[in-house]
Amino acid sequence: MFVRGDLKQSGDEAHRAYQRFRDSEPEWAWKFRILEAESLLWRGMYSEVLTLLSSSPAQPNNPGLTIGTLALQGAAHARLHHFAEAEQRLGQAEQLCTVPKDAACGKVASARGVLAVQQGQLGVARQFFEQALGLARAAGDHLLEATALLNLGLVSLRQQHFDEAIDRTKAADQASSALQARNIAQVAQGNLGWAYYNLGDSERSLQLSLEAEGHAVELANVIDQLSWLTNAGYVYADLHDFAHAKQSYLEALALAQKIGAKEDVYNALRALALVSVESGELEEANKYSDQAMEIAHADHNRLGELYPLLVKGRIAVRLRDREKAERILREVEQDPNGNAALRWKAEHALAQLHEAEDLPELADREYRIALTTFEAARSQLRRYDSRLPFSSNASRIYDDYVHFLVARGRPSEALRWADYSRARALLEGLTLLPKGASVAPAALDAQAIARRANGTILFYWLGQQQSYLWTITPRKTNLAVLPAASEIETAVQRYRKSVTEPQGAFGGADDDGQLLYGMLVAPAQALLPKDAKVFVVPDGGLNNLNFETLIVSKPRLHYWIEDVTIASASSLRVLAASLAVKAKPTRGLLLVGDSIAPGPDYPELPKAAAQMDAVARHFPAEKERLFKREGATATAYLTSSPEKFTFIHFVAHGTASRMNPLDSAIVLSRSGADSDSFKLYARDIVGQPLRAKLVTISACYGTGTRSYSGEGLVGLSWAFLRAGAHNVIAALWEVSDASTEKLMDRLYEELGKGKPPDVALRLAKLSLLRSETAFRKPFYWAPFQLYVGS
Repeated sequence: MFVRGDLKQSGDEAHRAYQRFRDSEPEWAWKFRILEAESLLWRGMYSEVLTLLSSSPAQPNNPGLTIGTLALQGAAHARLHHFAEAEQRLGQAEQLCTVPKDAACGKVASARGVLAVQQGQLGVARQFFEQALGLARAAGDHLLEATALLNLGLVSLRQQHFDEAIDRTKAADQASSALQARNIAQVAQGNLGWAYYNLGDSERSLQLSLEAEGHAVELANVIDQLSWLTNAGYVYADLHDFAHAKQSYLEALALAQKIGAKEDVYNALRALALVSVESGELEEANKYSDQAMEIAHADHNRLGELYPLLVKGRIAVRLRDREKAERILREVEQDPNGNAALRWKAEHALAQLHEAEDLPELADREYRIALTTFEAARSQLRRYDSRLPFSSNASRIYDDYVHFLVARGRPSEALRWADYSRARALLEGLTLLPKGASVAPAALDAQAIARRANGTILFYWLGQQQSYLWTITPRKTNLAVLPAASEIETAVQRYRKSVTEPQGAFGGADDDGQLLYGMLVAPAQALLPKDAKVFVVPDGGLNNLNFETLIVSKPRLHYWIEDVTIASASSLRVLAASLAVKAKPTRGLLLVGDSIAPGPDYPELPKAAAQMDAVARHFPAEKERLFKREGATATAYLTSSPEKFTFIHFVAHGTASRMNPLDSAIVLSRSGADSDSFKLYARDIVGQPLRAKLVTISACYGTGTRSYSGEGLVGLSWAFLRAGAHNVIAALWEVSDASTEKLMDRLYEELGKGKPPDVALRLAKLSLLRSETAFRKPFYWAPFQLYVGS
């Protein structure tokens, strides 16, 4: 029961067993007493652990039992911040640890690690947890092994080594699954939630934290319940739901105070201080930060002092106390015990202070320093899937800096910095932006890019206070101020809901379509020539909008696609890269689809065979390679040398994972015994270099459903772009099998005439729009968008 995580029940059963064996089998009785105490410890009932172990009759003269008892007492004292007592108990236990590979001594090392964590000595804690891991593996103690991995993940997390933290925590989770250890599993889940929060993935963090909290409640584990409450509160605060965040923190604080968990009391107070300053409750922020600093100071935990000290500095900024604010924030920034996040937040606050004091040169300097600190931290992340969400941590700094530059009459420089924040992970994958590059955006000749593209670029920036549109033509760049992001994105959500219905638009949603045209396009209208080629560089919620569907009212009511040819680009640098001369692939078409249904969730597409035939007939047989039915597998694609093909086309179902966008997949035929062998995952697509002129994903939600700050939608289309595809056509929403067959046939007919992909796709869409069938509605022709790559 204990291993499975049924802590209360295991403690109750151990108590009854202790009573039964107390007189007849003292050693067995004491083993059950230790188990009862350990159950209490894992539930966060630290005082009860000490009371239980001190109130029992004298324990038998057994070194192993004595070591176990002292380790439990040391861990309980450590969590209560009775550091001298913890040191004493663990010192006594270590003197008894004479057997090198004794698992009981592994628990002592683990308790030592807990003590070091509570004291803020993370490097020391890592050494002890590594020692515990080694002893656990030597003794074959799989529960201790899983616990040690979990603790090592926690240390990595606090040291802001997020990739390592995730790897360690997932390893602990896997070990817990083998043991069916539900308590370790829920801790791993909660710790992953906190890791993803720090990586900037708030949505994923909230889901994991709330699920972990529910599991902690089921297991009567108060200490973890309050931790996950605090985690969730941070996400609510990021969403500006300060009331909900504060409620979570107060609940966590009450639970922590009830069980005397000093570290958790500190964590809740620190969070309350932060949310109070965010919501403008400066008196409360000051009170909570004082209480948090008092705990950290008493424990000689300098890192713990820096977080509430940062709040103090931000309070001083709000009060326009320049001298105090600068003194405190410099202290946080320069303290060697701090970390990158503390530094960039202090530097950002200093920039805001100088801006408010009308000291533009100092403000400009601090913004750049803050961004340098952030980008240096980002460059330390090993994996691109970690770097994807991490950029959201600097979204406020970039937004404030762009706004600062525009307000001071420097729109070209604002555009340069805005573009620098875009498509970082995509560009790094294409080796167009070296990982770890310094924060010094190269000169950006936006008009030269427009000339080479022979079009007009609409570059959007959605800001918290106000948004911007740069209209870039071959001869001129114009800046227009737009409403705040919230107003624009609300209208986008309403309109998208309409156009994704088969009967939507031009029937009840005209107002939103026209409203968005007025907001987003009208400011650029004077610079758009007749039949313009337009490259849209979207931001935020605009990634979910097909601009072709916007409604123009004059000279008649019509969709914007009738006036312009549109392509989407992630950034100006991505667009510039797409215009470079590249080596051409040697073969024509790679066509994959019409797969055998892998199960009832993905039935066969009635029109798949017809679409395959329609696409194939536009290429000579010797220039194409087809994989269909049982041959249409993920393995077939990955081993077909796709880098040799000019055109790649998939006819299949598609899945879009919101929580794990790189788990989005094209659904094909099964190729082996693995349960998911029928899925061609986005993460596998990324690893297969491409040179294709065009990749077409004729599937639902090929663009993905999750948008990352600065990166845009991440899913199948992003994966093909990062692999090197020059253009990708993918769908924003669910597509119709019948209309898609006709659309794709016309697309390849136009490509065969020599039309470029953007023009060919527009002509194919117009053929549906101007038909007398139901396919004239945007639901049928508008889901597919063209994305420009390298």
